[in-house]
Order: sequence, then structure tokens, then C-alpha cells
Amino acid sequence: MGTISLRMDEEDEKLIKEYAKTKNITVSSLFRNAVLEKIEDEIDMDLYHIAMKQHIANPQVVSFDEMMKEIDF
Repeated sequence: MGTISLRMDEEDEKLIKEYAKTKNITVSSLFRNAVLEKIEDEIDMDLYHIAMKQHIANPQVVSFDEMMKEIDF
């Protein structure tokens, strides 16, 4: 398992530790979850922008029922 160091002032450190304690998680879990969530959000936004560009270039409207049939659900 890898380790990443992070430098911050004492006020931020105190705030983060207190927040993690109120959520009953470790600081390590707090940072890991926050960073991974941020990465996932950015990936989702990138995919959204790609999908919107494709839709603008080739606008198609598909009903919910048509989509469910198309995916064989």
C-alpha cells in the first residue's frame, strides 16, 4: 500500500481531524474518499461534455420505452 504526504497549516489539520472524527472515519479514509469522488465527478463531466457534443452534432430523441427495448430490458 502506498503513502502520500500532505502539508497543511495547523488550523486546517485541526479542522480536518475534527471533521473526520465527527464522521467516525479516519483522516486517511476521508482524503481517499474525497479525492476519488472528485476524480469520478470530473470523469462524469468529461463524459457528459462528449455526449452533449455528439447530441448536438446528431440530435436524436429516443423515448424511455424505446431505450428499454434497445437495451433488451
